[in-house]
Amino acid sequence: MLFCFLAAVAVLCGSVAAAWLLRKQKKEGRQTLPPLNVLFGGVLVAAVLLFLPAYTNQEMNDAFQVIKALAFSLYSAIRLFAADGDYEVILENIGGGELAHWYQLLASVLMVMAPALTFGAVLSFFNNVSANVAYILAYFKDVYVFSDLNERSLTLAADIRKNHPDAAVAFTAVPEEEEGEIQDRARSMGAMCFKKDILSVRFGFHAKSKGLWFFNISEDQDANVLGALRLLEIYGDRPNTNLFVFATGVESEALLTSAQNRAMRVRRVDEVHSRINRLLYEEGHLLFDPSLPEVDGEKQITALVVGMGSHGTAMVKALSWFCQMDGYRVTIHGFDQDPLAEEKFSALCPELMDETHNGTNTPGDAHYQIHIYGDTCVESKGFADRIHSLKNASYVLVALGDDGLNIRTAMELRVLFEQVGAKPRIQAIVYSSEKRAALAGLKNFKGQPYNIDFIGDMESSYTEAVILESELEEDALRRHLRWGKESEFWGYEYNYWSSIALAIHSRAKQKVGIAGANKAEDELTDGERLALEDLEHRRWNAYMRSQGYIYSGSTDKRSRNDLGRMHHDLIAYADLSEEEKRKDSKVASK
Repeated sequence: MLFCFLAAVAVLCGSVAAAWLLRKQKKEGRQTLPPLNVLFGGVLVAAVLLFLPAYTNQEMNDAFQVIKALAFSLYSAIRLFAADGDYEVILENIGGGELAHWYQLLASVLMVMAPALTFGAVLSFFNNVSANVAYILAYFKDVYVFSDLNERSLTLAADIRKNHPDAAVAFTAVPEEEEGEIQDRARSMGAMCFKKDILSVRFGFHAKSKGLWFFNISEDQDANVLGALRLLEIYGDRPNTNLFVFATGVESEALLTSAQNRAMRVRRVDEVHSRINRLLYEEGHLLFDPSLPEVDGEKQITALVVGMGSHGTAMVKALSWFCQMDGYRVTIHGFDQDPLAEEKFSALCPELMDETHNGTNTPGDAHYQIHIYGDTCVESKGFADRIHSLKNASYVLVALGDDGLNIRTAMELRVLFEQVGAKPRIQAIVYSSEKRAALAGLKNFKGQPYNIDFIGDMESSYTEAVILESELEEDALRRHLRWGKESEFWGYEYNYWSSIALAIHSRAKQKVGIAGANKAEDELTDGERLALEDLEHRRWNAYMRSQGYIYSGSTDKRSRNDLGRMHHDLIAYADLSEEEKRKDSKVASK
């Protein structure tokens, strides 16, 4: 009896501990066994061990009696889960003494836990039933399905629901044993909450004329990619189906190749890339301020990027091609505490940074100057002295990877620029929506505004406009179709992101007032056509170099090697074939 008691205690404690660990792993986005199932099994085994002495108080002479005792113990344990446990069996057979009191206590605990687990399982079953019924009723609606319920998916779903009130929203892999605020928020928007994961729910039962949007948006990017490949197998040939995969690793680009010639549209969501693109698309034209100082007859854009992490690196790359504009020149200063910051950036974009192109002024090629300063502490005197020397700064992005440091640095930069009479536009990444709201209209004790734009928070980043990029995508696809097929736009990231960049720059050209930018191709004068072609090729050269491409060494098309990021057209405009020149005016005109 003592052995069975100790074994039952060990099993029960072990299952409780295991369920707690599995629950923690699940919150961290790792695939685990269901914690409730582990706890259920632990209570069942502990109950069997608890009842076993009650059926073995006589001499066990043969195997039949052992089997009989085990069967009766299992039967009594199962009855516990139906709130029908036979407590009298234990009282009558365990005898007296100190051990009997502990035995009865353990029996009482199990008699409470078992029915509670049964109730939880039944409730979970009916919740899943209600979610399935709700999905059937949404047969003729557009449905947005999220692989996980987390702050990012909830924020994006809320924005989609606001823009499309008639659509249905579903979250999968929602753990019912972890009821809390986030589940309440999901249900308050009328979302369907499935306990099963996104691959286990039969979403194919849906009207073909209605859209299905899948979002693989867990914290585990590998799981997002692997799940997306499986979704592509299941729903790849379904029309009106879209898959958004939240992953930044280059290996995830294989997704788009896998989607070739399939009906499903697959998008890898690089949140940083999307955020920078949206910023330039909506506000980038403000960089071309008509009051900028002039150098050699051109207006000088001086941009600072403080922090060369993911956001900073993406912005330096983007500014190199975005600021290619007739009548303007750009100088970009990047700062980072990493002593190897310049070498690392140069490794990403070798030809962008080499001395043949960086800081040169070759006719018909991109004009820019990029300086990367490593081993720089933003709280040092050396940094302050360098800022003081940049009296013509026109734009600043602060992206140091920490909200508090970004806020302090942006405020200090405003102070430093005020000391030299400079008033650049300052933007700082702040992930917290609460902090961003609190910082709106930030002023000092004298009531003087800092004029800092805090960007990148959850509510403004996880929106339909940023993630789905509907308007920007539509513009990019329209331009892509002037020279390629729609399947190639969706099927290859090279085409997709290149066309996105083209659409962003074309919008800026129209805002700035570049001659012919808001004319159709057949309306252009010869002078406008030549100027647009030259400008577009300069922009394209800078864009390709920002993506790591280098000149192939020959203008022969056969020398192009995309695996090696080598292109035969990374040359001056005058050296292009007439066919390539015409392509530039075709895509760059309105």
